[in-house]
Amino acid sequence: MNAPVIAAVSTPLSRRDMLVLACSVGLVPLNSTMIAVAIPAIGRDLAAEPSALIQWLVSSYLLINIIALSPAGKMGDRWGHARVLALGQGLFAIGSVLGFLASALPLLVAARVLMAVGGAMIVPAAMALARVRLPEDQRVRAFGMFGAVMGLSAAIGPLAGGEIAARFGWPALFLVNIVPLTIAAALSLGRGSTLAQAPALRASSRFDLMGSALLGAGLGLTVTGARSAVWWLPTVAAGVGLLLGFAWWERRAADPVVNLALFKRRAFAAGSLIIGLQNFAMYALLFELPVVFSTVFGASSAQSGRALIALTMAMVIGSVVGGSAAGKFGTRRAALAGTMVAFSGGLLMALGTLNSVNDAVPALMALGLGLGLTTPAANAALMAVAQPNESGMASGVSSTVRYLGGIAGVATVSAMVANESLLAAHQHSAILFAMALAMALALAWLILGHTPAAVGGAGSGPAATPGGSTTDATRI
Repeated sequence: MNAPVIAAVSTPLSRRDMLVLACSVGLVPLNSTMIAVAIPAIGRDLAAEPSALIQWLVSSYLLINIIALSPAGKMGDRWGHARVLALGQGLFAIGSVLGFLASALPLLVAARVLMAVGGAMIVPAAMALARVRLPEDQRVRAFGMFGAVMGLSAAIGPLAGGEIAARFGWPALFLVNIVPLTIAAALSLGRGSTLAQAPALRASSRFDLMGSALLGAGLGLTVTGARSAVWWLPTVAAGVGLLLGFAWWERRAADPVVNLALFKRRAFAAGSLIIGLQNFAMYALLFELPVVFSTVFGASSAQSGRALIALTMAMVIGSVVGGSAAGKFGTRRAALAGTMVAFSGGLLMALGTLNSVNDAVPALMALGLGLGLTTPAANAALMAVAQPNESGMASGVSSTVRYLGGIAGVATVSAMVANESLLAAHQHSAILFAMALAMALALAWLILGHTPAAVGGAGSGPAATPGGSTTDATRI
């Protein structure tokens, strides 16, 4: 049977609707970083080893997010993005309450699992709603806003988490989530909200459970094996084998959970890879630099945090500017500017000499600014070539690529740190990251600038705008 078709919606999202989406998407990265500072206190209260807590509470949250993103995006395409957003908000709220009440590790882990699944539903649904329910001139600004909110949330997570846990205890970290979720629910249910106006859906074949299972198991084994020091080769090999089986299955499925033909659309492949390559560098540096600062230079956690804030705050500023720039000058120019600035930061890190914590700040600022400028443009370009009824799937797949880039970067730098002195490992990894950022720049130049603007890629017609007419996609 045919894939579900989402009709154009005559009423675009209002400002209050965008506030709902911002409140929701900000919770996902906030809760990935906020809990890290409370690991020692949780370990004392629940009689658990910190290393086990990091594995269960931090790593599992990210892993489940990766596994669930693509199926969650597909769910939005089938059943309505606003409905899936509401379901994700509900699961996140239930998980937060369970986390607040948890008195044993299994219950706390279950709470984090629910929050991860809810978060995996929220982000693709929000991106898809912006793609389907906003006019062309507002779309990239929305992607910029999402990037700014998520970057700021990730940046303030450790600071806010440490303060809250010190004053009120670690359970209060979970209770904090209820406030923005309550605000989001009140705004989405109140008068003037258009989120409840779900697009009409057409019946489709059964949900692709086999594809979802193969994708989840393949990603889970591959990511787990890449981060493990024991039995990593057979684990990764098994994961890759399952992913190959997933690719074989998806080509034959009536309504695949991931339409692999998306990657034949040059702007989608390029936009996803650009974001993945940049996250490869960013997450690895966030993991590696605090170790270098502390071990080599004797820096305190506060000094390391202040240096890394240069990256995250520059990324927030870049996201705001990048969204406006992409809307005004086109996604190609904005992506080129962003990847060029990010590459200059990577080159500065690779060629510079690190003699103190402050030496890294200029490179981190350039890298953060470049990432912020690039992400809205890359997201707009890849979402522009997805049909409206594929927008959730496209967002979920690109988000998965982003997470995988980060995990690959952390795994790479971990291997280097284990086999070289810290400064040597930093120098070699910085050169590798600069190469990855150069590849992102090349993709922006060679592909994004030479892709037809019509939504749907080659051979497909123009997409319907939220106003019901047809138009070219956001300028590429």
